Amino acid sequence: MVVKSYLMKKILVVFAALLLFCAGLDAQNKGKKNYVIGFYNLENLFDTYNDPVKNDEEFLPEGKNKWTEAKYQKKLQNMAKVIRSMKEENGAWHALLGVSEIENRLVLEDLVMEPQIAEANYQIIHYDGPDRRGVDVALLYKPEVFKYIESESIPFTFEGSSIDFVMTKDQQDYFKTRDILMVHGTIDGEHFAVYVAHLPSRAGGKKGGNQLRDRGGEIMYDHAMMMQKKYPGIKIVCMGDMNDNPTDPSMAQYLHGLENKEAVTDEYFYSPFISMLKAGFGSLAYQGVWSIYDLLLVNNALANPQPGTFGLRQLHKKGYYGRIYNPSFLTNQQGQYKGTPFRTFSNGSFIGGYSDHYPTYIVITK
Repeated sequence: MVVKSYLMKKILVVFAALLLFCAGLDAQNKGKKNYVIGFYNLENLFDTYNDPVKNDEEFLPEGKNKWTEAKYQKKLQNMAKVIRSMKEENGAWHALLGVSEIENRLVLEDLVMEPQIAEANYQIIHYDGPDRRGVDVALLYKPEVFKYIESESIPFTFEGSSIDFVMTKDQQDYFKTRDILMVHGTIDGEHFAVYVAHLPSRAGGKKGGNQLRDRGGEIMYDHAMMMQKKYPGIKIVCMGDMNDNPTDPSMAQYLHGLENKEAVTDEYFYSPFISMLKAGFGSLAYQGVWSIYDLLLVNNALANPQPGTFGLRQLHKKGYYGRIYNPSFLTNQQGQYKGTPFRTFSNGSFIGGYSDHYPTYIVITK
C-alpha cells in the first residue's frame, strides 16, 4: 500500500507539472495569432476510375486491391477524421496542409467536401505530375488565412546539379518522379513560400536512390534561395515525405538543415525534427526501425524572426518545435505491428486503417 501510495503521488506530481507547463504555454500564446502548418502522406488515395495515363490498375474495383467505392469512401472518411482530430487538438484548422500520394485533383475535391471537414473551406493547389506510379503532391489551404499569389510545379531534373550521378544519361532521361510543388502567398501580410515534396523512394538501389533524394533537396534549396533573393524577408517552409531522415545528406547537406535554431543563417534551414529523431520519435516504422521521413524545415526568417513577425511556437515541454501526431486511433493496438501506424492495407488485405505515416506539423505564431 505504501508503494502504491508513493507511485500515485509521483504520478500526480508529474501530471500537475504537465498541466502547469501547458497552462504556461497557453498563457504565453494568449492573444497571439497561431497558425498550423503541416504535412500528411495519405497513402495511396486513389479514386475507383481507370485513368489510362496513370498506373492505377491496382486501385480499381477489379484490380489487385479490389478498390471498390465502399473502400474509397472509407478511406476519405478516415483521412477527414485525422484532419478533424488535429483541428480539435489545436483549436483551429490547418492554415496550410501539404499532402502526398494522391492520384489527382478529384480525390482532393472529394476529401475537402467530406462532412467532417467541409466547414474548413479548404482550397486546393495541385498539378498533374509525371510520376510513373501515378501519385502527386498538393497543398490544401484556408483562403481566410493564406492569400494565394502564385504557384509552380518544379520538375525533377538532373541539369545543373553538383552531384556526380551513378545513373547513365539514358537512365536519367527515363526516370520520372513527382514534381516539387511551390506555393507563394501571404499570411497576415507576410510573404510565405511553401514547398511540398515526395522525394524518390528507397527502392531500387541504395546509392542511386540516395543521390535522387539528394538532388531533390538540392532542387528545393536552389529554388528557395532564389525566392529569398526575390522577396527579402520571405518565410519559407519545405515539407514532405522526404524518404530520408532529417540527418541524411538530402536534408542536412543539400537542403542545409541544421538542428540548432540559433545557428541558422540565411543560407541554412532549421530542421526541428532532428532533435526529435535523436530522442526516439518516429513518423513511420519499417522492419521495427522508426524514422522521421515526414519533415518540415524552415528558413532563418521563420526560425529567428524579426520582432513583430511570425516565428515558431514551442510544442513540447522539452523544447521541440515539431509535432508528430500519433493518437491511439492512428496506431495498431495489437498483433505483429502493434505500436506502428494503422494503415489501409496489411499483407495485401484491406484493414480499413489510415496511413503508414503519421502526420507532422509546426505552429507559427506572432
